[in-house]
Amino acid sequence: MSLADRAPAPDPIDLLPPAPTFGVTSTDLTDGQPMPAAQVFSGAGGADLSPHLSWSGFPAETKSFAVTCFDPDAPTGSGFWHWVLVDIPASVTELATAAASGDLSGLPTGAYHVRSDWGTKQYGGAAPPEGDRPHRYVFVVHAVDVPKLEITDEVAPAVVGFNLAFHTLARAVLRVTYQR
Repeated sequence: MSLADRAPAPDPIDLLPPAPTFGVTSTDLTDGQPMPAAQVFSGAGGADLSPHLSWSGFPAETKSFAVTCFDPDAPTGSGFWHWVLVDIPASVTELATAAASGDLSGLPTGAYHVRSDWGTKQYGGAAPPEGDRPHRYVFVVHAVDVPKLEITDEVAPAVVGFNLAFHTLARAVLRVTYQR
C-alpha cells in the first residue's frame, strides 16, 4: 500500500467544539486553491514565508487571537502542525506576509509561537511526501475570550488546541492544498 492509498483524515474543524465563524482573507492564499511556492517549506523548493492574513467580523468580546496551520493529511496518525501563534492582541486584525518567518520582526507585541512539528517557533511551510495525494492546510484564526492563554512557548501544539477548545469565541478558516 502506498501513502496515497490510506484513508483520508477528517477535517480538523469538524472535530472541534462548534463555534460561530467570521471572515479571513489573504493576498497570498486563496481558499480551496493550491498553496503558492512562497508558503512552501524551503527544503521542498519554497520560500517558507508565513502568509498574509486579514480578519474581520469577529465577536466584540474578543480579547486576543491565535493563528494556527494544520495538515490533517500528514502520514503521522496525528497530522502536522505548521504554525501555532498565540496571544495576538485583539487590536491586531492583520499579519503581513513573512510576519511569522525569519527574524519575526513583524509579529505583534506580546504574540509568540509555540514550537511547530518542524521543531521551530515560527511558520513552517508545506512539504508533503513526494508522490502523496494533495494535502490540506487548514489556516485558522481563533477569536479568544482571554487576553492571554496562560501557557508557555514550550508546550506542544496539542496543549494550545486544548486551551483553545475552552476559550474560542469564533473561528475564521481558510483551506488550501499542496502536492509535490
